[in-house]
Formats: sequence, structure tokens, C-alpha cells
Amino acid sequence: MKYIGAHVSVAGGVANAPERAHAIGAKAFALFTGSSNRWVSKDISDIEAAKFKEKCILYGYTPDVILPHDNFLINLGSPDEKKLAMSRKSFLDEMNRCMTLGLTLLNFHPGSHLNELTEDACLDRIAESINITLEKTSGVTAVLENVAGQGSNIGHSFEQLAHIIDRVEDKSRIGVCIDTCHAYSAGYDLASPQGYDETWNMFDSIIGRHYLKGMHLNDDKRELGSRIDRHASIGQGTMGNQFFSRLVNDPRLDGIPMILETPDEEIWDQEIAWLYSQIKSE
Repeated sequence: MKYIGAHVSVAGGVANAPERAHAIGAKAFALFTGSSNRWVSKDISDIEAAKFKEKCILYGYTPDVILPHDNFLINLGSPDEKKLAMSRKSFLDEMNRCMTLGLTLLNFHPGSHLNELTEDACLDRIAESINITLEKTSGVTAVLENVAGQGSNIGHSFEQLAHIIDRVEDKSRIGVCIDTCHAYSAGYDLASPQGYDETWNMFDSIIGRHYLKGMHLNDDKRELGSRIDRHASIGQGTMGNQFFSRLVNDPRLDGIPMILETPDEEIWDQEIAWLYSQIKSE
């Protein structure tokens, strides 16, 4: 079964997220558990956490179809020791908020070497940061998101993601989220039938399908291999409707959260409905 949703707002409190997801016909959702652009967010109260869990039960959302995203300031591979310490502290806080909410996944961008570290040194530092955090937490899987390869960002190739995973000590708590726009911009031709099969075959051989814990469903405003991150609404970019129809009919992708981060949230309900309408059988 496919669990398609979107990254919904937590305005007024995280307990509002499940209801907002339900309102747009989502069977999965993503959220920020704190601020998306601050190092420190306030703790989630026991009352708010209880409300969140009650709403999830009410609308049928289990932890495995909820994919929270960490804040955008975190760089677990930072060459700056002060920023690295801040990133590790903030990432630990993100993990702890997930634990408070009873969530089991935390999606994050791997990091950036800022042209001050070698690629391998940055990848090793990211893995070290993950290991430090996993030792201090329990029950939450760290989910690496592939990136488009813009600037000095790390994690645009399957080999880079595999490098990190190889150095994470607890393999049961590490996973991958594939963003379709990022993959296409990084040079993986998901849009053509042949390229689609080749991409997933590479993922299986280099990383391993068992590490796939979620997806971000975004069309791409740029061309294949642009290394630029510009999301487009479904069918309004260079990847096209046929790709998304193929994706939602792929039985290998059952059971994971598939999250829209497309730019026009006013049509998320229409995009979700269209994606479900393309499924030939469930």
C-alpha cells in the first residue's frame, strides 16, 4: 500500500499536524517538530505530545508513515568546530523531540564540507555525528536525505550515502529518504523507463533497498544533472506525469511515507488525489 502525504504546518502546535494532513487526504505526513531555522526550539510539553498522539490515532497515522524533518541550520559535517558542536546539540534535540512524540524517523540533509574539508573527511564526520547522537537516544532512525549536489553539499550520490551508512555503528537505526527532484538534479534519470530501472538497481547494489525509509515526491524545475535544487509541482516540471504514475505503481515502494514538498501547498490535496488515482491496484 502507498502512503502519500505532504509536509504540513505545525502552526499553533505540533498536535495540529495530523488534522491538517487528514484534511488534504494524506495517508502520511511530514512536519518540523520545532523551528525550521533556529538552533534551539522549545521542548514539547507532555500535554502537547499527548494531543499529538491522540490525533494520530484518531486519523490513523502510525509512526512509520510520519517523517519529521530537522531544522535547516544543522550541518553534521561542518568543518567549523563551534558550528559542528551546535549542529550536534541541535540534532540531539531534534531526536529527543521525536522520542517525546513517539516518532521513529528523523529525516535530515547530511551536511556540507564548505570547501574546507575533503569529501571523505566530511562524510566521516557526518557518520561520527550520527553515532554520537544514536548513542544518546533510542527508538528513532536517522534518515539521510539525498541532495541535489548544489555547492558543497554532501549526499548527492548513492556512493556518498553508502559511505556514511558503512560507518554508522547501529545499522538498525540508519536509513535513506530519496527526494525525486534531488535525485534527478544529481544526474539519476528517474524520468525515463530505462533510467528509472537503472537508478533503483544502482540504489539496491550500492546502498540496499532495506535502507529506504521514505521518499519526497517533487517534480524538477531544472534539467537532468543540473545540480540545482528547484522543486516543481507534480507534472509541471521536467520529470513529468508518467514518472510519478510509474512510481506510485511500483510495489517495491509500498509501506513507506511518500511526502510532497511541492511549492504550491494550495493544491496538495489535488496532487495527492491525482497520485492515488494513478494506482492501478492496491
